[in-house]
Amino acid sequence: MNFTYYPGCTLKAKGKDLDIYARKCAEVLGVTMDEIKDWQCCGGCYTTSQDEIATKLASVRALVEAKNNNTELLTLCSACHNVIKRVNNDMATNDYFNFRVNNYLKLDQPYNGEATVIHYLEMLRDKVGFDKIKEKVVNPLTGKKIGAYYGCLLLRPSSVMAFDNPENPTILEDFIKAIGATPVIYQMRNECCGAYCTLEDKAIPKKRSDKIIENALSKGAECLITACPLCLYNLKVNGGDKIPVYYFTELLAEALGVK
Repeated sequence: MNFTYYPGCTLKAKGKDLDIYARKCAEVLGVTMDEIKDWQCCGGCYTTSQDEIATKLASVRALVEAKNNNTELLTLCSACHNVIKRVNNDMATNDYFNFRVNNYLKLDQPYNGEATVIHYLEMLRDKVGFDKIKEKVVNPLTGKKIGAYYGCLLLRPSSVMAFDNPENPTILEDFIKAIGATPVIYQMRNECCGAYCTLEDKAIPKKRSDKIIENALSKGAECLITACPLCLYNLKVNGGDKIPVYYFTELLAEALGVK
């Protein structure tokens, strides 16, 4: 099972654990992650301006690579996934944007959104299957009460991301069950942690993260898992003394015996 893999900048720096454990687990699950050579930053944030193409060209180049490889484009960072999938949607549905990008890149063949973007969690659910993951588990996290933290970027805008139900997602809870642990349902698991506001006003993510953590603790969560490096940063900085926060790939690696 082969995928063209786009890691993104953070996974080569502060978010190395998200990437390292994903690769180790992929080997156990029979998944090949072919990292794009000379990939560039996706921009980190999707800009809504229709005239802005410069920050989105790297995403298109990654999409073209997946198309040329005849594989799906696998992402892992929530921010990268959001940016690349939304840019792909623009290339498929926005003629004005499509024309400007293709005119700039001067590709041998125009790119029109043909590639499929898939997040690592979707790959686990839809390609590998949670049942197979259960079979591969050698160290079930039995008794561990885990709160899934989705954040914003995997789920919204739901019409484009089509990742899960934006108001009542279940993919991370199903993942938690697959590794033998108990998912904790709490109201703020899909609320914003303050995200990029941490660069401008640290009081906002502090307030948001406190609410998320207190809500999770009130429902019995012993730790939180996420797929977003910025969410993990905000939650750890603002509440790491109250509850441990991990990348979901780290607990998957523990369950599969490759941590």
